[in-house]
Amino acid sequence: MTDNKWNFTPPGSIDTQALNKMAQKWPEAPVIARLLAQRGITSEEEADKFFRPSLADLHDPFLMPGMDKAVARLNHAMGKKEKIMVYGDYDVDGTTAVALVYKYLRGFYSNIEYSIPTREDHGYGITRRAIDEFRDKNVGLVIILDCGIKAIEEVAYARSIGIEFIICDHHVSDSELPEAAAILNPKLEGNTYPCSHLSGCGVGFKFMQAFSRSNGIDERDLEGMLDLVAVSIAADIVPIVDENRIMTYHGLRRLNTNPNTGLRAIMRMAQIPSSREITISDVIFKIGPRINASGRMQRGIEAVDLLVSRDFGEAMLRAKAIDQYNKDRKELDRRITEEANAIIDRHSARLADRKSMVIYNTDWHKGIVGIVASRLTELYYKPVVVLTLHDGLATGSSRSVLVFDVYSAV
Repeated sequence: MTDNKWNFTPPGSIDTQALNKMAQKWPEAPVIARLLAQRGITSEEEADKFFRPSLADLHDPFLMPGMDKAVARLNHAMGKKEKIMVYGDYDVDGTTAVALVYKYLRGFYSNIEYSIPTREDHGYGITRRAIDEFRDKNVGLVIILDCGIKAIEEVAYARSIGIEFIICDHHVSDSELPEAAAILNPKLEGNTYPCSHLSGCGVGFKFMQAFSRSNGIDERDLEGMLDLVAVSIAADIVPIVDENRIMTYHGLRRLNTNPNTGLRAIMRMAQIPSSREITISDVIFKIGPRINASGRMQRGIEAVDLLVSRDFGEAMLRAKAIDQYNKDRKELDRRITEEANAIIDRHSARLADRKSMVIYNTDWHKGIVGIVASRLTELYYKPVVVLTLHDGLATGSSRSVLVFDVYSAV
């Protein structure tokens, strides 16, 4: 195992100026002043917003390019009574996003369903198979969350058979974009939205916020779903700054007072004591992995089924099943990591001077190799690709270190 690598960036001239400014404001708290300055907070007003996040400080959702088109297309679909499908990725971000958008729209519209692809049968993102299933259900509009920004051919195929897409994503796009009815993505090139680090669920929340405002709907019910957004932000490890800090703050308050029924069931299964405050660490290490285990081990739609549950007894049954998936996931994770390390040990002489590692085993579980890649990257501090065999093809996941972009290299 290599030694830990520390990257320390000393304050530059701008940071020093900010530090001096903050130190003058709060001379009795120099450490706090330094931490604030390192986060780019240089005024009393900014500090107040940092320590007291307010929903009133959320950005206008219509500042996001494409929002007018997205809201207009959704309103049109509802006015024409089109079948709407809410579709998303099978990870925590995707399933919480689908749960939020479906639950919120269900309160105003009945001709709506949700769907999550299976890792084994569909794979990641939108596929022709999924689109054909939508056609068979007479779907006219698909709201796709946490994926879809690169589905150029699939969206074109859907358009050819009369199905339109509203894409709500937060992943980096290619130069060419799908011909969707609307695209909401704060990471698009040239995007001017003030917060570029939204989670997929966060993009879905902003979409529903815009929908509410366009129809004069009170947003309190939507704000009551911020616990789902907080879970997505923590699990997807997006920066908890700007809007994300506001939504996480109020989402955690919701988790501690009146959480989503499904999340309450997960917290019960995770044995999080009700006598203490639920923190981001609880979300990252206890709540998030259980939701994720559903998509890794079985079907991500089971996580959405849980998160949209209205009855606590039913939610507990679903949470119990998902808790077992998480136990199975942990055991597979442990075994495959041990097997991967054994392979590396056997070839240690050959790998010593290599700047990356690619490891392959035909019997490894497709849903676990990403976790194993993360563990190996942390252990050996180099880019790692972990592959297994699925449908006659080598498939898997890659993880990298901070200074090397695997996606750009590929």
